[in-house]
Amino acid sequence: MSAARKKSRGKKSAGKKARSKKAGGKKKTGRRYSKAASKKVGKALHEAKRGKLRSGRSKKKVKSREQAIAIGLSEARREGAKVPRKRGKKKKKK
Repeated sequence: MSAARKKSRGKKSAGKKARSKKAGGKKKTGRRYSKAASKKVGKALHEAKRGKLRSGRSKKKVKSREQAIAIGLSEARREGAKVPRKRGKKKKKK
């Protein structure tokens, strides 16, 4: 072992200690989206960029990037790819 490693061996900085305590019981998670899902989203974004992507029944041209991603994810869901379920709608504050 080098001299530099020996010095820092037993000491942890405050930031590292805090992080290790925080993540103590956490286990490592896998992929949230499958490779198939990311390919679908990539294709949808590519089509949107070229102006070829159309939305649902109305068949209007998709203009926003977010809409293209949503279309790609819904296509992946239909095919059975690993995609987390949709988030619920946010409630308006009165």
